[in-house]
Amino acid sequence: MRQKIVAGNWKCNTTLQEGVELAKAVDAIVASEGADDVVVVLGTPFTHITKVVESVNTDRIGVAAQNCAAEAKGAFTGEVSAEMVKSTGAEYVILGHSERREYYGETSEILNKKVALALENGLTPIYCCGEALDIREAGTHNEYVVNQLEETVFQLSAEDFKKIVIAYEPIWAIGTGVTASSDQAQDMHANIRAAITAKFGEEVAEETSILYGGSCKASNANELFANKDVDGGLIGGASLKAEDFIGIINGF
Repeated sequence: MRQKIVAGNWKCNTTLQEGVELAKAVDAIVASEGADDVVVVLGTPFTHITKVVESVNTDRIGVAAQNCAAEAKGAFTGEVSAEMVKSTGAEYVILGHSERREYYGETSEILNKKVALALENGLTPIYCCGEALDIREAGTHNEYVVNQLEETVFQLSAEDFKKIVIAYEPIWAIGTGVTASSDQAQDMHANIRAAITAKFGEEVAEETSILYGGSCKASNANELFANKDVDGGLIGGASLKAEDFIGIINGF
C-alpha cells in the first residue's frame, strides 16, 4: 500500500531561528491532532537541517534537504553532497524542482547523478517533474512529463525506483494562485502511474507515491487528495505557517 505524504518545501525562506520555531509548531500540532496515516516531511534550507532534526520527533516528522550536489565530494565550493545531507539526520532530498531546472540549469544528466548519489547514501529522493504553461496549452503535457521521467528516474532499476517518491508540479500553477483542477491533477497523476506501469510493472506503479505540487492549500487539499492517484502534496508557501500546513495534512 503506497504512502500518503505531505512534504513542505520552505525554499529560501526563514532564518535558522524561525525555521526551528516553525518545525516545533508543526511537530506539536501533529502530536496533538494525530496524523498516523500520513508521512509528514519538512524540506528545510541546508542551514536548518541539523537543528530541525533535533527539534522534532523524527518518528512522526521526516526532514528533507531541498537539493544535493551532483558530485560525491571534492573541490566544489559551496556545494553540499548527499553524504553531507545524510549525516545531518535528514531522510529525504527534493530533486529536479522546476526552480532548480529553470534558474540553475539542471539537466537530466545532472539529475541522474544526484539521484544516484542520494540513493547510494540512503536518502529518499522526492523527484519533481512538470510542465510550463506553453506546453500545457500546446496539449503535449502528458508526453513532456513522461519524457522527463524516461530521461532520468526511468533509467533506474525497478528496485531503486521503488525507493523514490514522484512529485508532479504544474509549473503554471506554482506561486500564481492558479491551481490545477482536481480532474487535471488526477489526469496527470494517472498518466504518470500508467507510464510507471509500462516501464516497471503494475506492482511497482501501485506502490509509488505521486504527490501534487501546485498551489495546494487547506481549502482544496481534500478535493485533490480524494483522487485515487494523488497520494499527497509537495507544499510551498502554505508550509511556512504551521496551521496552514496542518490544514493540508488533514485534507486526507
